Amino acid sequence: MYQSKIAGLGSYVPENVVTNDDLAKIMDTNDEWIQERTGIKERRHIKKGDGNTTAVMGVKAAKIAIERANISKDDIDLIVFATLSPDYYFPGGGVQVQEMLDIDTCPALDVRNQCSGFIYGLSVADQFIKTGMYENVLVIGSENHSGGLDFSTRGRGVSVIFGDGAGAAVLTRSDHNGQGILSTHLHSEGKHALELSLKGPSTLHWVPEIIAENPQGDDIPYYPYMNGQFVFKNAVVRFSEVIMEGLEANGLEVKDIDMLIPHQANLRISQFIQQKFKLSDDQVYNNIQKYGNTTAASIPIALTEAWENGKIKEGDTVVLAAFGSGFTWGSAIINW
Repeated sequence: MYQSKIAGLGSYVPENVVTNDDLAKIMDTNDEWIQERTGIKERRHIKKGDGNTTAVMGVKAAKIAIERANISKDDIDLIVFATLSPDYYFPGGGVQVQEMLDIDTCPALDVRNQCSGFIYGLSVADQFIKTGMYENVLVIGSENHSGGLDFSTRGRGVSVIFGDGAGAAVLTRSDHNGQGILSTHLHSEGKHALELSLKGPSTLHWVPEIIAENPQGDDIPYYPYMNGQFVFKNAVVRFSEVIMEGLEANGLEVKDIDMLIPHQANLRISQFIQQKFKLSDDQVYNNIQKYGNTTAASIPIALTEAWENGKIKEGDTVVLAAFGSGFTWGSAIINW
């Protein structure tokens, strides 16, 4: 079987910076409350009229990744697009990206695994390359959360957390045995699906019905719901398990980790994992402080930044890990 490696990375976030103080002007919250619970200081939101959508941001990140991979857009054999906030209910963002990049008729598929979306997408791409079916796969994680959040005091527990942005990676066939993605590990536990969910709109319960039932109600199911403490407790357990699963599968130990990039869900979760594994600040990369939780985009944005800042070097053992709605979780072990 072949090996796949990340040949190019790119990211994009909107220019519009929304600070905690900005949110305090429109809901009952404050900077101290938000930072204490999440570690977030600011996030980026699409500004109406700036031209950004989930697909557009994905394309902007993808163009950077393709250029850095030193390939042409026409070399892309497959597009894998991960998001929970597509521009349309259907068709998916993958075909939009294919059209915007002016790629002929390459296949495009969408991954709907929320916070774990990029890890799942990476795993799909890795399998296609390992089996020899494709040589270059573009994996994108992109989210427009701000368009669907409740920016009132009622929604503050969720709305202060999320930001908009996109990240992308080009996976290509590696000529170096042992260099690249060593393994990926994926899990789900659907019995907790509604603990972090957006139940409508859906084809089973569409917008007119929802509005008719909740003209001014507090329980509005087309806004996200999160059982924060329950999610946190599950996250710290599953993060630890799936990281160890990946390390053990490759004969590695915690001390072998050169860089851990966790999904940027909550800085407190990342800090808990860092302390549990006794990793130094140089071994973990977090940027949730300035971008918030960008769901499927968070790992590729953080991975791109870490690489750009020289924190990832050739030969390093890089671990990616995510946990989120579904519940789904996963990890990827990479020899850079």
